[in-house]
Amino acid sequence: MGVMEAGPARLTSYVGGTALNHDGAVLDLVRPQDGTVHAHLVEAGADGVAAAVASAKAAFAAHRKSTIAQRVAWLKAAQAAVAANADLIADLISADVGKPIRLARFEARRSAEFIEATANALPHVPAGEVIPVDATANGAGHFGFTRRVPYGVVGAITPFNAPANLLVQKVAPAIAAGNSVVVKPAPSGTRTALAFARLLREAGWPEGLFNVVTGDRETALALAGHADVAAVSFTGGTTAGEALARAAGIKKFCSELGSNAANLVLADADLADAAKKIAAAGFEASGQQCISAQRVLVDRAVLDAFAEKFVTAAAALRVGAAEDPATDVGPMVHRASADRVMAMCHDAIAKGARYLLEPRQDGCIVSPAILADVPRTARLWQEEVFGPVAILVPFDGIDAALDLANDSPFGLQGAVFTASLAAAMRVSEDFEVGALWVNEASRFRLDMYPFGGMKLSGTGREGVRYAIEELSQLKFTGFRP
Repeated sequence: MGVMEAGPARLTSYVGGTALNHDGAVLDLVRPQDGTVHAHLVEAGADGVAAAVASAKAAFAAHRKSTIAQRVAWLKAAQAAVAANADLIADLISADVGKPIRLARFEARRSAEFIEATANALPHVPAGEVIPVDATANGAGHFGFTRRVPYGVVGAITPFNAPANLLVQKVAPAIAAGNSVVVKPAPSGTRTALAFARLLREAGWPEGLFNVVTGDRETALALAGHADVAAVSFTGGTTAGEALARAAGIKKFCSELGSNAANLVLADADLADAAKKIAAAGFEASGQQCISAQRVLVDRAVLDAFAEKFVTAAAALRVGAAEDPATDVGPMVHRASADRVMAMCHDAIAKGARYLLEPRQDGCIVSPAILADVPRTARLWQEEVFGPVAILVPFDGIDAALDLANDSPFGLQGAVFTASLAAAMRVSEDFEVGALWVNEASRFRLDMYPFGGMKLSGTGREGVRYAIEELSQLKFTGFRP
């Protein structure tokens, strides 16, 4: 499973504990650092999906009554395997996605830690409850209880930007809940997903419990729409999410979708701290995170002082090669992504915006950009940029700040910087997001709280306990003695 191959590797699905040879359209995968083709991705399509789902269905039938102790043992074995191979996983992420190696190593470690947290939490997740059915007259003398049961085969469709972490965020809770899994990774995350499949099989996971299908849109739609896939968990863009939801039809569909994260800086905030944290949240890993800081809303009374500190913090970030441990901002995943980000900046400038920090493009690398006077008609205001760009917007008073913050079809995670508990609680009450951090920037995330969006940012919640609950269902049983 080395990172470097003698020539471009041929990537096909991993089903039932072995590589699956299948024909299909071939997509060349290009390494963002140098533009070389490093792999040929073979589309699994409907036939490949059918084979993977059949394998997962058989595994679920064989292990559907596995004990909590057994599932904990599988997860602990997985954690040990991932931790022991963290450097390999980090190298794959950095080489294929362009994530700076320091951040890729953090992601690999976090993936192992998430699996361990899931194993530790599973015995304590409420398995059900007694229902007071005698609360009504007709229930007198009756007894009822609920218990959590698995769905069966879970289809997990994961994005490129965190190919290890966002894979385990779905797989570990699904297995904890008693399901089997078929993963369709983003093309650039395929080598990482295949590495996980082999590692978990070597760690003793049963054949078919975890399968990987390779490909792009065609395979994702086939997986979501397969009749034997009982639940789908997807992380990615809103447009893709809507298409997958239509393909899935009436089945459990969990989604973490687009964002345009707003970070509010009130007049009483620690400006130096806010500037440093928001700069890291907006620009590290080239801003390719769903909760990267994009709109920075600042009280007009401190706008100039904050802007100076923010530009300084952004300019201090190291832009460079992904393999350099000192790099903060490396290449974007594709040249097309870098071109799109620059086009969105040009659109804003053409509509009257100005640069406080002008971006530079070198192939897939885009340096941090900060813009002011961006009108609401600009793409940077209306869309998710998913790149190292932030816009600075003044406001007068907390009501205006909340109006600006909520002027978005998205509502994933936001942030507010303030010394006032009353102001923080007001923002918590009226900011339309699924999660809010006070005095941490919008990209700050921990794995034990419920993470998910409002509005067009998705449905359902991730986070250890909450994902286990999302990927299981309540079943009621009542008795008349």
